[in-house]
Amino acid sequence: MSTTTASAHELRDWLASELPRLIEAHGVPAASAAVLVGDEIVDAAAGILHVGTGVEATTDALFQIGSLTKVWTATLVLQLVDDGLLDLDEPIRTHLPDFAIADDAAAATITARHLLSHRAGFEGDVFTDTGRGDDCVERYVASLGDIPQLFAPGTEFSYSNAGFIVLGRLVEVLRGVHFEQALTERIIQPLGLTHAAPGPYEAIVHRVAQGHVPTPDGPVPAPMWALARSNGPAGSSLAMRPADLLAFARMHVAGGVAADGTRLLSEASVAAMQDVQGVIPDIGIMGDAWGLGWDLTETPHGRMVSHDGGTFGQSAFLRVIPSAGVAIALCVNGGDAMGMARALLGPALERLVGADVLKPLPVPQDVDAVVDEATAERFLGTYATSIMETTLSRDEDGRLWADEVPQGILAAMGQPASRLRVVPHGAGLVATEPRAGMHTLYAFTGGEGPAAFLHAGRAMPRRA
Repeated sequence: MSTTTASAHELRDWLASELPRLIEAHGVPAASAAVLVGDEIVDAAAGILHVGTGVEATTDALFQIGSLTKVWTATLVLQLVDDGLLDLDEPIRTHLPDFAIADDAAAATITARHLLSHRAGFEGDVFTDTGRGDDCVERYVASLGDIPQLFAPGTEFSYSNAGFIVLGRLVEVLRGVHFEQALTERIIQPLGLTHAAPGPYEAIVHRVAQGHVPTPDGPVPAPMWALARSNGPAGSSLAMRPADLLAFARMHVAGGVAADGTRLLSEASVAAMQDVQGVIPDIGIMGDAWGLGWDLTETPHGRMVSHDGGTFGQSAFLRVIPSAGVAIALCVNGGDAMGMARALLGPALERLVGADVLKPLPVPQDVDAVVDEATAERFLGTYATSIMETTLSRDEDGRLWADEVPQGILAAMGQPASRLRVVPHGAGLVATEPRAGMHTLYAFTGGEGPAAFLHAGRAMPRRA
């Protein structure tokens, strides 16, 4: 039952008045938001879905939800558990005998639980395009043979797109259908969702948002609509209106039961997804811990489960407090997405539960701080994955710098290199200047002296 302090009518009016103001303030072409208040979902939309065509946003318009898809993939996996087809703690090679990565010993021990909680340990930002055929996920997983292992399974957290694509393949094998079909038959149709599309062929019959990328003259349409189909289980193409996203969230609030009484998940599986599997290093943009698919944050009003998503010029945000019976979803198609999300989600949650329960973003306490050699030793060095190389250095005046050089797909997408001044923040470092609406926070884990990993969501191993 909802404990909201505002009525559905009040929230609808508030959303309708706030969205136009916020999209202008944050340079966002269009935004659509929905709020769950008990059993009722209210929504609003504002702006332009495509600046080239001038099509206006409506509450029925579809936006891509990006990595929020991972919670849907996790739901499909827990349905396998409910049906007795999968044990979360058995090696995934039980069902995917050909699963291979560079470290064969690790591959033999990785479980679905490791994958669901981002603790499998192999490098996760692998975006190989294996075509548009129904076998694209199968071919993607078959291509992972040389992917390096960063740490032993179960010992660290490192956000992994590749891990969720492996989970998508697990769903395909155990259901006997391709991933998008499983998504449709096992979640979209049972929930009665009328404005949710697993890919562009289904999305095109609706009013659809186009992503936008920044230019000096303002946001312009992105050069593509969706990322590779093979990355679908991690979030490359699933699109929907926020109200349909909240129908999915409401099912998780209601212990696995849809609004019409259809059961999609057992209560035990819903609880398991919201249970802590491992803590997350403090990097400012994630919660306290991770469950089975969900990002978890403790609040005075109960545990908040959440996830964000981003694709080419589109971003989505979902915050759910199951014990309070409330949730809010926001989708935008460009501009300062993070800034707008903070400006809308915090006040919305305050109206729902009486307080802004979002964790404060990191802010440097002393932008002129210098660091002695002994303190700096923990941080200095070069850390790298296939998509980013970051070098921490100290100048002769004791100032610390982070030089980021995009690699792989990020470089191909044109992301520029950057140089950030960083200062101590807790046990890590924080950038003195904001970027994309927040000050980047770096955590450092492993090792007694020099850190083994730089952590900004992904564990980047020390290379030098």
